[in-house]
Amino acid sequence: MSPRDGAGVVEPPPPRETNVLYGHAEAEQAFLDAYRGGRLPHAWLLGGPRGIGKATLAYRMARFVLAHPDGTAPLVQEATSLALPPDNPTLRRIAAQAHSDLLVLERTEGENGKLRTQVAVDDVRRTVSFFGSTAGEGGWRVCIVDSADELNAAGANALLKILEEPPQRALLIVVSHAPGRLLPTIRSRCRRLVLRPLSAEGVAWAVSAAVGCERSGGDLERAAAAADGSVARAIELMGGKALDVREQVGAMLAALPAVDPRALHALGDALGRSDEGAFAAFVDTVRDWLSARLDAGGGQGARLLHVADAWERLNRAAREVEVFHLERKPMVFNVFGWLAEASRG
Repeated sequence: MSPRDGAGVVEPPPPRETNVLYGHAEAEQAFLDAYRGGRLPHAWLLGGPRGIGKATLAYRMARFVLAHPDGTAPLVQEATSLALPPDNPTLRRIAAQAHSDLLVLERTEGENGKLRTQVAVDDVRRTVSFFGSTAGEGGWRVCIVDSADELNAAGANALLKILEEPPQRALLIVVSHAPGRLLPTIRSRCRRLVLRPLSAEGVAWAVSAAVGCERSGGDLERAAAAADGSVARAIELMGGKALDVREQVGAMLAALPAVDPRALHALGDALGRSDEGAFAAFVDTVRDWLSARLDAGGGQGARLLHVADAWERLNRAAREVEVFHLERKPMVFNVFGWLAEASRG
């Protein structure tokens, strides 16, 4: 099997169906130690770049406590990871989205049949009744938020209420690609685990295992090097113009605050109006750049305010381009104007 199957990229299984985690043993061990030590925080914030395994870890955490509700049990005390046997019923039920004690908050389809750009606030408010009821199987109730970056202000405040008044035997796992832009009150109420990107070699190994392609040569090595440690992104970059776009944008970001108008024109032309993969690669590359600066900024300073403003503008512009089918070249010029301003601070 190759990374491409017919007209499209071979997709890896979604996190709820994935029982293998690459490269985050330290974070996994931290959760396991807290659980079997009887000091499990009610809320965890999993931070790090998009596509490096945060949601996969979140589901592993959820599956483990739902399958083993007693942290003092010998099997838990002797466990070396959060993995469950392939035939475990909890694993199968969560993969089928059929476990009554797990609530997942994520973007859903709107009335037009398309995926919403944000997690609906009404979905977030479901946590009140979910955590207010007794666990169906007498153990834990677990909620995964994937991701907190897709909450609007009302949704973030609704989530905060749950964090402020956690019920007993409740576990809230919050995934964020840019924890630095979340409400400080949300961050302060969570035990934070920062997941680090995989090495290029680790990405290539994981992609090869996920989609069944050769581990060396061709687009895979380029994609692994350009993916910033993200297995999901490396798979997205295989084939098409997305890989070229990410490398092109990366070079332009490295030159900031200087901006080359000719490079902007070339990038705008490369995005076109119908290549969704190329456009997603452009937006994701800029988001990663901004996210790294938000997380490194410590939450203060004029430059960080410019970076946060650029993040909001980028996401708003990307939504408008997608919803209204706007030309992409003007957005490219606008985005790099905001980034240049953020770079100068």
